Amino acid sequence: MKLKKRISLILVILIITNILLSITTFAAEPTLDAGAALSVEISTGKIIYEKNAYKKMYPASTTKIMTALLVLENCKLTDLATVSYSALAAVPDGYTIANLQVGEQISIEDLLYALMLKSANEAANVLAEHVAGTVESFSAMMNTRAAELGCKTTHFVNPNGVHDDEHYSTAYDLYLIANEAMKNTTFRTIVATRTYTLPATDKYPSRDRSFSNTNQLIHINNNNRADNYYYKYAIGIKTGYTSEARNCLVSAASRDGLEFINVVLDAGLTDAGLSYRFLDSIELFDYAYDNYTLTKVKEANSIIKTIEIPNGTKETKNLDLHIKDSITVVNNKSIDATTVLPEITLNENLLAPINKGDTVGKIKYTIDGMEYNSTLIAGSAVEERANISIYLIIAGLVLLIFATCIMPKKKKKSKKRKYRR
Repeated sequence: MKLKKRISLILVILIITNILLSITTFAAEPTLDAGAALSVEISTGKIIYEKNAYKKMYPASTTKIMTALLVLENCKLTDLATVSYSALAAVPDGYTIANLQVGEQISIEDLLYALMLKSANEAANVLAEHVAGTVESFSAMMNTRAAELGCKTTHFVNPNGVHDDEHYSTAYDLYLIANEAMKNTTFRTIVATRTYTLPATDKYPSRDRSFSNTNQLIHINNNNRADNYYYKYAIGIKTGYTSEARNCLVSAASRDGLEFINVVLDAGLTDAGLSYRFLDSIELFDYAYDNYTLTKVKEANSIIKTIEIPNGTKETKNLDLHIKDSITVVNNKSIDATTVLPEITLNENLLAPINKGDTVGKIKYTIDGMEYNSTLIAGSAVEERANISIYLIIAGLVLLIFATCIMPKKKKKSKKRKYRR
């Protein structure tokens, strides 16, 4: 009896263990200090988390993302820009600079590193003047480009984020700008760089203008040890701070084929003096990767279904519908995306002849609140069956000919017989 009880107890423990292992645990929704925040999966634009994402906020130096984007769209990296007195003088006391000198000629590439890593405010002014002639003209370009990207609540008055009550944006608009910038490979390289040194010039012969990236998510110190905020999968992007905006950060991470952009604005400090802009961003990344996954629902050119084309020949009328593009979705791990049935819409009056590869309809998957679309193409050619009405017309013509040629002869014979009588 004792042995049976022990075996029963072991079985119960094993069953409970299996149940616990089979339960997928998901991270709780983040509780953030930031006044506004947003997390978005960039390939789909799926919003994973939002908090006051459309509220007007001060962006501080995250403004420089737009500055870098415009410069990359309008300049070559090897172009040289000349540092003007006005570019230096426009930076208020207390704001970060890279110690550029009046009359110094520096490449666009070096200025971009100073802009995005050091967050040098005079570098932003130098770049703005080089591109547009004046800071004011460049700010107008920034606003135009922001509108083109779909920003609804953004207005820039300078290229660096120096505080102005009329210089504002939202977490969502900053995501739109950062998402566009991250499509540029040079921008990606710059914002993922940990340290950089400006070269010596005739105006500054020393090579002591070295600086570390202010984004500590990607920072490893000189001992090759991670700092307090190091996040293994981080790939950028830009910090910001003014007393009015408080601590800001637009960040990106890549892991297992999934990339997320986070925006954290108006963040404070912990009691221990740690910055919530990094802590909140890490919490958002953890939440996103713990809860969401990338699922390939359909491979390109796979068969969706087979239909019959009513006027096709017996040999070709059964048509395989192929999906043109792969469907890869971002879904909550609690959802089995592969079991979701698609919505199929075929072209109206779909009849033969049909060529292989012709577009014959559309397909749409709706998974976890997002739509994924592709076209349906013909997997083979469908030949048109000869129309039966043609045979009827031919038969009718034969009967007409018979009626007009044979019947009159019979009538003539009958008349002759009557005459003889």
